[in-house]
Amino acid sequence: MAALPLATAEVCDANSHLITGGELRALQPIFQIYGRRQVFAGPIVTLKVFEDNVLVREFLEEKGQGRVLVVDGGGSLRCAILGGNPVQQAQNNGWAGIVVNGCIRDVDEINGCDIGVRALASHPMKANKKGMGEKHVPVTIAGTRICDGEWLYADTDGILVSRTELIV
Repeated sequence: MAALPLATAEVCDANSHLITGGELRALQPIFQIYGRRQVFAGPIVTLKVFEDNVLVREFLEEKGQGRVLVVDGGGSLRCAILGGNPVQQAQNNGWAGIVVNGCIRDVDEINGCDIGVRALASHPMKANKKGMGEKHVPVTIAGTRICDGEWLYADTDGILVSRTELIV
């Protein structure tokens, strides 16, 4: 189920009609690159939380099957909603990547994992544990609306979201 890694710049150059039609969107370049896998792609699972990481951990305990977890953390820079242990678990469970509109922590541990992680920044404080949030809902991060089941493609040039899987 995991998509072949595609060069995002080449995808944009070859698919201007998809960009014009809104089927292919680029996220604003606000994310830092973490994890050993700088290039990753897969079908999207969405999650919306705020300064709470219970649902993030629950998702990453599931089999990833090459999917990418997109977490709208409200852009909070007050605490980390993802740390080293859940990222290690995500790697072991076959997730392709995690994109966090918020902060992470345990950066050295995350950078040792063979998974792609994008986040706004790192922060040493941990998140709340109330279990509040919404699963599988449309989220808007980095100027882009992202829906469950769409496809995400990330490399060192940026992050693209497509309504459908892109073929090489």
